[in-house]
Order: sequence, then C-alpha cells, then structure tokens
Amino acid sequence: MDQGSRLRRGLIRAARDAPFLQREEEHQLALRWKEDRDEVALHRLTQAHMRLAIALAHRFRHYGLPMADLIQEGHVGLLEAASRFEPERDVRFSTYATWWVRAALQDYVLRNWSIVRGGTSSNQKALFFNLRRLRARLSQTMDATTARTAMHREIAVAVGVSEADVALMDARLSNPEMSLNAASHDSDNEPGAERMDFLVDRAPLPDEQVGEAIDGERRARWLRAALGILSERELKILSERRLNDDGATLESLGDRFGISKERVRQIENRALEKLRKVLVDRHSHAAVALA
Repeated sequence: MDQGSRLRRGLIRAARDAPFLQREEEHQLALRWKEDRDEVALHRLTQAHMRLAIALAHRFRHYGLPMADLIQEGHVGLLEAASRFEPERDVRFSTYATWWVRAALQDYVLRNWSIVRGGTSSNQKALFFNLRRLRARLSQTMDATTARTAMHREIAVAVGVSEADVALMDARLSNPEMSLNAASHDSDNEPGAERMDFLVDRAPLPDEQVGEAIDGERRARWLRAALGILSERELKILSERRLNDDGATLESLGDRFGISKERVRQIENRALEKLRKVLVDRHSHAAVALA
C-alpha cells in the first residue's frame, strides 16, 4: 500500500471514529473557538465534521486527483468555515460548512486538474463542473447527427457562457493533455527525442525578418521621395485610392473634385505611371513593382 492510500485510510478511519456532536455541544465548541481561540475546541469541531468533508471530496474523485489530497482540501474548507462561523445564528455548523468545503474542493480541482489554467469566473467554474452532467443528460434526448452543435448551444444558454467557451471546454475535458517534453515514440525518431523537437515554427527566420524590415524601410523612402513629382490633385487622388486603408471609390473622388469617375481613373493611372518611371530611373538596380 502506497503512502497516499495509507493517508487516505487514516483520514477516513479518524473521521469514522470521531463522535457526533449534539447541537448544544457544537454551539459551545464554536463559541470557545470564536471568543477564546481554543484550538482544542476547533479540532473537535472540525474532526466531528470530517465525514462531511470526505463525502463532498468523494464527488470530485473522477477528476483524477489523489483522494487523500481532496480530503485534506475538504479539511481546509472546514477550517475556513470555522473561522467565519457565527454561533449566535440559529444554523448548524454542517449547513454552513458545506458551502466552504465545496468551494475549497472546487478551487483545488481547478488549480490542479490541468497544468493549463482554465477560466476562473463564476460562469466558467459552473461550466467546468457541470459540463459532463449536462452533456450526458442532453445526449439522451438529442439526435446524434446534430447533437454536438445543439448540445453546445443548450449548455451555453443553461450556464450563461458563449458556445465557443462550451466547445473549448468540451475539447479540453474530452482529450488528455500531452506534455511537449514527453518522449516521442515514433520509430523514425532518434532515441531520447521529445515531442517539442518536431514542432515546426512557420514564422520567418530572424535574418529574414530583419532583411524584410530593412527593405521595407528603403522602399518607403524611395516612394516618399518619388511622390514629390506628382501634382497636388494627382497626389490627393493616389493617396485616397492607394495609400489609405479604406480606399476611396472613383465615384466619391469624382464628386469631391467635380469630375467624372472615368477622369479620376485616368489621373490615377497617370500618377502611377509617373511614379513607376521615376522609381525605375532612380533605382534601376532594384526591382520595383507598383500595382
């Protein structure tokens, strides 16, 4: 039996052997802890409710985390509940502690279920912990051919998130994570190779990026210098048509300058031809293309 199993059995045995508390005794223990910080009273109070922590921890066992760790996190929730419990209110400690134990367990699962942190908003937590249950229920009533899209839509409405969030969480819960540092077992790979060694970076190489940036700056200087040969109207039309992101239409420019859209097209083509000629004359060693 490994250490984790021994720890889990010990915690369960201790919880089973702890005596139940009567309402008045529970009230007195809570008062002693709140007013006198009596740690003996705190221990008796929390130990008597470890059955609750174990029962709630058992509900989270299917996330693949050690049961002993879940039980200990449940105990952390009991301690948090004890620190906030108000004995003067007519509420049993178990009723109050249930929320804190569940919150501690949910937080632990979210932090340790995956090396990739998921959403931490209340809606994202609700999606994480309810997706499997909702998916299982809806799959019984939906047609298999349309189940996936319709199911995601239904779950998104029920939880209050987007369909994209549901699809992403569904993919994460349905597929095991794989470490990039894990050994690659492909027979064609050399011994000791890791998965990361075979990832392809499709971005340009650093020297290519630098070369492109330098060439881009050079072409921009050539163009700014060449624009000086254009008339004011040619420069305005060419700027509106080719140098702005939106790109004005021939018709809108014709209305602005009081000419036909065909005349605007002629002026644009003439300006481009003038630019092409001056750039080739000045920089015949470089390939210049204006479209």
